[in-house]
Formats: sequence, structure tokens, C-alpha cells
Amino acid sequence: MNTQLHLIDFETWDRRPYFYYFTEMLPTGFSMSVEIDMTEAYHLIKKAGKKFFPAYLYLTAKLITEQPEFRVAKTADQLGYYEVLHPSYACFHEDDKTMSNMWTEYDPDFEVFYHNYMEDQKRYSGNHGILAKPELPPPNSFMVGMVPWTQFTSYSPVPYAKADYYFPILQAGRFFQKEGRKMMPFSITVHHAVADGYHVGLFLEKFQDAMNHPEQWIGL
Repeated sequence: MNTQLHLIDFETWDRRPYFYYFTEMLPTGFSMSVEIDMTEAYHLIKKAGKKFFPAYLYLTAKLITEQPEFRVAKTADQLGYYEVLHPSYACFHEDDKTMSNMWTEYDPDFEVFYHNYMEDQKRYSGNHGILAKPELPPPNSFMVGMVPWTQFTSYSPVPYAKADYYFPILQAGRFFQKEGRKMMPFSITVHHAVADGYHVGLFLEKFQDAMNHPEQWIGL
């Protein structure tokens, strides 16, 4: 599993003053919620006989690997960038309506990641409690999920209770139809110490473009 961390030279880091300001002077995180047109991706995934949720996990993890500001971490009082982040998500139990944490190792190959996800589901999805998977999520895991019961227009978690957590928090909502297109509410919450509105906007632009052109990352 890739847990490689590349250290940041804080003295020369171009984000140094912003990191200090938004962690020490005015600790701040912010959320954006948008509607994502998922029509093309949803239909191609279903045509391939696959589940949408693991494809959604894969795509978010893939895009995060393209933006280092979303992979900043603090370990042993040192800052660095992880090479990749692995998705950590909730596993819902239909029998008692509880949830357990699950995570799946990220792989840049869609088919490999999809296989990893399905194997995790097969082995651990029946386990109740806080952790469905016995192993704790790796330090380079990010929170990503979906609340399929609610078509939200805004989603605001209470993030960053842990002072040195800087990864984004991603959440999708219940799909809906709009002007003949299949839409998905989507929220991204970030720590302002590591990312600004520009970085979030870039991520959302890439996310929508990937949904419009799923053949470029699904590989069918």
C-alpha cells in the first residue's frame, strides 16, 4: 500500500503565511455544495454492469492525487504531501440501520480499485461496530461518502476537530432528475490552511469534466 510522504520545507513553502494564518490566527475551514451532472458516467458504469459508488470513490481519489494541496498532512510535527489518499467511507447495515467505517486501498487502475472495493465488501461489509474492516484506516485516508436518502442543497460537516487534519471531506446526496439529466448533490469541505476557493473550483471543474467523459478513466 502506498503511504509515501514527501516532506515540505516549511521555510520556503509558498503557502507558509496562509498556513500560519489559518491555523494559528484564524483557524478556518469552508464548504461548497454544487450539483454535478452525472448522466454520462452513471449510464456507462451501469452499462458495464458495475456499481456507481465504488466508481465515485475511485474518481474522487484519482482527482485528489492530481492536487497536492489536498494531500497535506502533519506527522511528528512535520508537514508533507502524501503521494495518494485512500478513501474511507461508511458501510451501511440494512438490518439495524447502523454504519461502520470501511476503507479501500486506492489504485490508479480503475479495474484494480474496483476489485479491491468488491473484495472489501465481500469480506467485511457484514461486520458491525465502528470498524467493519479490522485494520485501522491508513494515515493517508480521506473521508468520502454518500447520503442516498437526502437530496441536499448544502452539506456542512463539523470538520477538523483534530487540529492537524487537512484532508478534504467529500459527500454526495440522493440523485435527482433535472431537465432530462441525472444530477447528484455534491459537497466538498476543506481546511483553508492548505486550499483556497481556486483549488476547490479546480477540483469541481475536473470532477464534472470526468463525469462528462467517463470513458477516459473507466477504460471501457
